[in-house]
Amino acid sequence: MTATQWQPTRALGRAVLITGLLLITGVILGRVDLVALATPFALGTAYALRRRPAAAPVLDLGAVDANLVEGGQVGARAAAANPADADYDLVVVRALVSPWLRIDEVGVLAPISIDGGRSSDDRPGDSPGDAAADQAAGGGQLLVLERLAAAASPRPSGGVPDRPFGLAVPTGSAAGFELTGVALRWGRQPVGPVAARAIACDGLLSCRPVVAEPVRVPVYPVIDPFNADEAMPRAAGLVGGHRSRRPGEGGELAGVRIFGPGDRLRRIDWRVSLRARQLHVAATLSDRDAEVVLLLDVLTEVGRSGGVSGGASVLDTTVRAAAAIAEHYLHRGDRVSMLEYGPTARRLRPATGRRQYLTVLEWLLDVEVRPTPYEPYDQVFGPQLLSSDALVVVLTPLVDPRSAEMLARMARSGRIVVAVDTLPTTVAPPPRQGQWTEVAYRLWRLDRENTVGQLREHGVPVVNWAGAGSLDQVLRDVARLASAPKAVLR
Repeated sequence: MTATQWQPTRALGRAVLITGLLLITGVILGRVDLVALATPFALGTAYALRRRPAAAPVLDLGAVDANLVEGGQVGARAAAANPADADYDLVVVRALVSPWLRIDEVGVLAPISIDGGRSSDDRPGDSPGDAAADQAAGGGQLLVLERLAAAASPRPSGGVPDRPFGLAVPTGSAAGFELTGVALRWGRQPVGPVAARAIACDGLLSCRPVVAEPVRVPVYPVIDPFNADEAMPRAAGLVGGHRSRRPGEGGELAGVRIFGPGDRLRRIDWRVSLRARQLHVAATLSDRDAEVVLLLDVLTEVGRSGGVSGGASVLDTTVRAAAAIAEHYLHRGDRVSMLEYGPTARRLRPATGRRQYLTVLEWLLDVEVRPTPYEPYDQVFGPQLLSSDALVVVLTPLVDPRSAEMLARMARSGRIVVAVDTLPTTVAPPPRQGQWTEVAYRLWRLDRENTVGQLREHGVPVVNWAGAGSLDQVLRDVARLASAPKAVLR
């Protein structure tokens, strides 16, 4: 920003106006006293404007901790540096914060000299103002300016109160403030934008607002305790901890067969071998890993989110349950993939390990409810996208009829499907809406129960999400049905 972009304030306009009126009136009326009265205004204005700043303040915004979980402490620092050769009278800074970041404390960072800190030569491309702003945002003595009272409601009405903060930033220095609070909900919560406006020359000049882009702080969902039975309908991977129906090295006894090349001596069944006069070995079923597909229904949202300490909406339950299920199966060595049932049809490829778990958490941060009038089935469940041997866990509130139709189609196609009901049990119609509201709500509940019953008739088990052990009985039943012999028409 050049010096021509500095704007005169109303104070400068008043000073010029008063000086001009006094001079013109004194000359016209021939009164020397009016000219003498205008002299202090003219000299004071000229003296204040003798050193005009050539640059606007440089803003820097950053988060103190980039790895947060719901309910964790969040901190952000904003700093303004003065790279000009003249002092600023005042720098007015205003910041906006996500309503899901409850700010409890605001602290001011003491000014830091640019000369005493890191110079711009430490990093290529950085100006002195950038270096000073980074230094102020990363360190400095913190003075508590104000402690804000926590919101009484579980859902906050806003982040930082929308009011400005004044900072004294002399030439060649940087100052800032720090926001400290609690992250109330998962997602990429924005901190910012931050706008600053500098006042110089005794309040006669002000720069145009300088805006720093918001920083999105990733807040990961709280993972509900989850533990499931080891039963898996189809374990078709290479190696893992689930019993499969394929012969190989494992711990599940499948029978006794004749000794062949490659069999280990420790597997010889001597009792059968002595009786048959021929070596026999114990045949086992191999232990393999399985593929788990977590399908998130993002067509509708029900309920109102209250954050980590309040009530959970459908989207909250869906995301937290998906994180818990993914952590469980990835910890056991299975492959986990993610799918969205919605217009964007986002997909995360199947993989295993710690890296996949971190990728799942990042993927879940971008989950949003996206209503659409179109049917997203074909673009989500193509044969090239969804393995026929995978266990598909569908997290859905079963509110949209298209969700039930999708589950029925998948069951008819021969895939192993388990539906997890994410509709909160506390969902109720709004009070005082009309005399037929309660009746309509009961009819809707009955219709939804009929839909659940029809899905179970199609072979889709529906279970309510209740944390640990939610899927145990369902997985055992599905594994038993998958291994049972099937009738074939001739």
